[in-house]
Amino acid sequence: MSEQSTELRETVRRRYAAAAVKVTEGGTGCCGPEPVEVGEHFGSTLYAAEERDALPAEAVAASLGCGNPTAVAELREGERVLDLGSGGGIDVLLSARRVGPTGRAYGLDMTEEMLALALANAEKAGATNVEFLKGTIEAIPLPAGTIDVVISNCVINLSVDKPAVFAETFRVLKPGGRIGVSDVIAEDALTPEQRAERGDYVGCIAGALSLTEYRTGLEAAGFTDVEFTPTHSVADGMHSAIVRATKPAASDTTSQASSSDSACCTVNACCTASETSADPALTVTEAKNASGCGCQS
Repeated sequence: MSEQSTELRETVRRRYAAAAVKVTEGGTGCCGPEPVEVGEHFGSTLYAAEERDALPAEAVAASLGCGNPTAVAELREGERVLDLGSGGGIDVLLSARRVGPTGRAYGLDMTEEMLALALANAEKAGATNVEFLKGTIEAIPLPAGTIDVVISNCVINLSVDKPAVFAETFRVLKPGGRIGVSDVIAEDALTPEQRAERGDYVGCIAGALSLTEYRTGLEAAGFTDVEFTPTHSVADGMHSAIVRATKPAASDTTSQASSSDSACCTVNACCTASETSADPALTVTEAKNASGCGCQS
């Protein structure tokens, strides 16, 4: 990774760590946590009131996304769902409710402060079918072919290596799996310099791909049925959009998934717990390595 990429990732990490600390400290006051200020086009107001009311106030206050991916991911009972850049856990907790007790919702985040906040929120919500993983979205710490649905909320545009994110997302999905992502996307006419003029990197603007770049990246990773649905404008020529795509059922990665499954019979067996709450179902795990989770065949 280049020095500039390392600096950008650290900038993102610091910003989200500060947001988590603000929410955590605010939750100890008499009036509860104040929402993190992210602008009128981002945050918890993009969720329905009944969804917000059913979750811990800290999960709602820490919402920094540009949409509500759980509303369009069409999650089903018993599915395994992975949230890339899960932050305070709002989308993980909503997903856990949708997939039910026979399903499981995973959250992946690189920021320790956000992971601690998410774990506390899961305990407050009484969610027993969630797990939070420490790592980056460019090197997802899960075996191949183990996830039904991948969601993300205004995080992929923050990545310094988006082709790696698309490739890793494709890898962990089961054949026939799908993505339902909220992200900021630029109109094709905008140059990278014009995107940068409209906002900073951590503000979900400067790092955004154009529509054509996004489609090309997903298709290069192997995805099909790529579609975009703009939801609202966030800046001149920049839009929040829902991105959907599918991993083909007859995928070339089927043999890879089978190999991974034989080495790692369950997701949990591939990881070493670094933190465990009082409830054994609520854990923060850190993989031994990025692509194989430390499993040996």
